[in-house]
Amino acid sequence: MNMPMLVALMGASLFPAQDLKPASEIRILLDAQVKAWNQGDLDGFVSAYWNDDRVTFFSGGDVSKGFKPLRDRYFKRYKADGKEMGQLAFENLEIEPVGPDFATARGRFRLKMKEDQPTGLFTLWLRKFPDGWKIVHDHSSAAEKK
Repeated sequence: MNMPMLVALMGASLFPAQDLKPASEIRILLDAQVKAWNQGDLDGFVSAYWNDDRVTFFSGGDVSKGFKPLRDRYFKRYKADGKEMGQLAFENLEIEPVGPDFATARGRFRLKMKEDQPTGLFTLWLRKFPDGWKIVHDHSSAAEKK
């Protein structure tokens, strides 16, 4: 069994990140994000983002700058009283390294909730830090409902 497959099966924390190619490392990060979301672990989900005042999140007409506003936005929308997180999936994921420490990821998100099923497109900019890859910019846009 090759190393990326073994890491995916056993968990990324068992092996140093430098053993994997950037696209595999980023795939593991995004898979862990989906898993955290689907377990209701919003802190686990946002841990994929750079914990810095310079991280940005664009969605619709809203711009969040900084980790705390980004985290607060997610909690307000999906964890406040009466809110539902639903089940998240990423589809058509394309990960492209731009350099040794930068990459982009593009795809579609699908969120299955009791009364709604939002979907849309996203583009992520990722940067590799000493502790691994982090999302430094997220531009997500919901698709129009038909």
